[in-house]
Amino acid sequence: MDSEIKMRKAETKDRDIIWNILQQAIERRRKDGSTQWQEGYPNVNTVESDIEKGFGYVMTVDDEIAVYVALILNDEPAYSTIEGAWLSNGEFVVVHRVAVDEKFAGQGMVKILFDHIEEFTKSHKIQSIKVDTNFDNIAMLKILESKGYTYCGEVFLAGGMRKAFEKIII
Repeated sequence: MDSEIKMRKAETKDRDIIWNILQQAIERRRKDGSTQWQEGYPNVNTVESDIEKGFGYVMTVDDEIAVYVALILNDEPAYSTIEGAWLSNGEFVVVHRVAVDEKFAGQGMVKILFDHIEEFTKSHKIQSIKVDTNFDNIAMLKILESKGYTYCGEVFLAGGMRKAFEKIII
């Protein structure tokens, strides 16, 4: 039987599950030898802030939280300065803090997540999706390439340079 996969806004009651998923992701990045997420960010306050501001989203598989993501509309100060050039200057959705529960790792969840984010973006009549990742986050770089994102240059975020990507949706 096919699993039912949905994306919904994160709620306060999801906080501990989300934080646990993020901690798993932080540890995975450390084991991979990455510098990303190793300086105390994101943390539990990040999660609480995301939920309060309505930025936090979860993707569920049969009502179990599999993936966490923050989706922010038109607001990422770091993106106003880019070494390179964005594809567009219109409204955009920023994708931050993608983390997959270990139980669902290796199942293509992030690809499915990006499909849901594209639907979300279309349904809000927003022009594009912008996302950045660490230069050593090979898995995410491969996903962005496979999903048709264009490399736009580098942005300075969370104390380091990040590769920035954009995809025009409408």
